[in-house]
Amino acid sequence: MNILVLGGGGREHALAWAIAQNPKCDRLIVAPGNAGIAALAECVALDILDGAAVVEFCAAQSIDFVVIGPEAPLAAGVADALAAAGIPAFGPSAAAARLEASKTFTKEVCDACGAPTAAWARFTDAAAAEHYIRAQGAPIVVKADGLAAGKGVVVAMSVDEAVAAVREMFAGSLGAAGASVVIEEFMAGEEASFFILCDGTTVLPIGTAQDHKRVGDGDTGPNTGGMGAYSPAPVLTPAIQAQVIDEIVKPTVAEMARRGTPYRGVLYAGLMIENGRARLVEYNVRFGDPECQVLMMRLGAQALDLLLACAEGRLDQMQVLWADDHALTVVMAAKGYPGSYLKGSVIGGLDTLPEDSRHMVFHAGTAVKNGAVVATGGRVLNVTARGATLAEARDEAYRMVAGIDWPDGFCRRDIGWRAL
Repeated sequence: MNILVLGGGGREHALAWAIAQNPKCDRLIVAPGNAGIAALAECVALDILDGAAVVEFCAAQSIDFVVIGPEAPLAAGVADALAAAGIPAFGPSAAAARLEASKTFTKEVCDACGAPTAAWARFTDAAAAEHYIRAQGAPIVVKADGLAAGKGVVVAMSVDEAVAAVREMFAGSLGAAGASVVIEEFMAGEEASFFILCDGTTVLPIGTAQDHKRVGDGDTGPNTGGMGAYSPAPVLTPAIQAQVIDEIVKPTVAEMARRGTPYRGVLYAGLMIENGRARLVEYNVRFGDPECQVLMMRLGAQALDLLLACAEGRLDQMQVLWADDHALTVVMAAKGYPGSYLKGSVIGGLDTLPEDSRHMVFHAGTAVKNGAVVATGGRVLNVTARGATLAEARDEAYRMVAGIDWPDGFCRRDIGWRAL
């Protein structure tokens, strides 16, 4: 098969790495890719938000299957354009992708199907939102309704902080994403991620993970896109997973089908777990980043078979084969992230590290300049390892981190601390 992966981050490097191991993959192209992806696939320049351009490229290159990595092309309808052209693709339609693209839409779906989630209200006016916040008190959660690249959520521990977040969003700090806001009840507990493939009818769980959102050790400092992750997440016990499938995921999938917008792709359920029960924090309509890295590390070559079965409506014929092990990834970021940071610093030592089924450095924001790998983003590398235990996976990952020569980078030193 000729396979095209859309995206250029750590998630897409992990997807490409897993897909490349499958003997069904004859030719692998990634658009736009990055320095790490270029070692295992052809990287091409392509506007991945332009459905017509993607279809034209697929026709010219005889592409048999497209895997859409990020949320933006999904929200832009790239999966719809591919479906109209008869090209199999992994990822939901734009209508179904509203589960991530609109917080209001997700809340309405949850209310309609009875899925447990936080109490909420939507506002298009700052004064009304502020009045609601003062009436509810803190802690409270303020969310931009639209896609904000992971920056649209403020967990406010004080009324003043929540009011400031509302004012910033309505002032245009997040562009169109903040034109309306959703204000939610603060949910206490432990957060974890559950990944489920859906083909419109069948749901197939493919793994659990826990992300580390705060920039600093001990979950301190500002929120980020994610500073590390591990899989599996022990807090998501078999009993809680069954509750999530029965009370949240299956009702959501049934409601989406009832609305005439069946959900096909991966449902990433962000969950808050307290007293042995889970409530939905939010849905994402693509793999998490960096959670995808630890999932792909554990899934390996079978990932392509699962994604293909999902796209073709054959999930009822599939089962997931898990190695009884653990994977952990440490994100190395440019100093200053998630604030302003320098681009272009040189990263050394990568060529001395192992790259095999148990050790990988997935590139998130890199390029090659004058023969050297340089940082081009905030989150730059995902240093990932597998082990028989989580402690072993952690030790291996940090051993690899120690071999990377990047004075302008940093990482958290406590990834996995909740489970360990």
